[in-house]
Amino acid sequence: MEIIEYQTYQEEEIILLYASVGWTAYTDAPDALQRGFDKSLLTLATYDGDTLIGLIRAVGDGETIVLVQNLLVFPQYQRRGIGTALMRAMMDRFANVRQFQLVTDDTEKTIAFYRSLGLRDLSVLGCRNFMR
Repeated sequence: MEIIEYQTYQEEEIILLYASVGWTAYTDAPDALQRGFDKSLLTLATYDGDTLIGLIRAVGDGETIVLVQNLLVFPQYQRRGIGTALMRAMMDRFANVRQFQLVTDDTEKTIAFYRSLGLRDLSVLGCRNFMR
């Protein structure tokens, strides 16, 4: 599997990917999503032929903090190591950044996935997240 930098925003393939996982907060505001992509620190993608099948997008300064904003894989391609490969590629790219974070669903599936990559819940570090 080849992972490449996603440099040219293609709205149709992005909307299809986000819709496939039910992320309507993004698909309902496609202009905002594109602006978010334009301002992202790094976006990596993988394709099956010409079809985008997985993507990871990070925001931050790339020196002291990186936040994985989105990790998506088309449902029919999940459980094939694509999400793992995308996360590892992003983690490798920012291996020297002290704060590598993400926010995710509080389900056993997602918790197990991110723990398998060596990530820890902030609560075990004596920290707490806040959101508006």
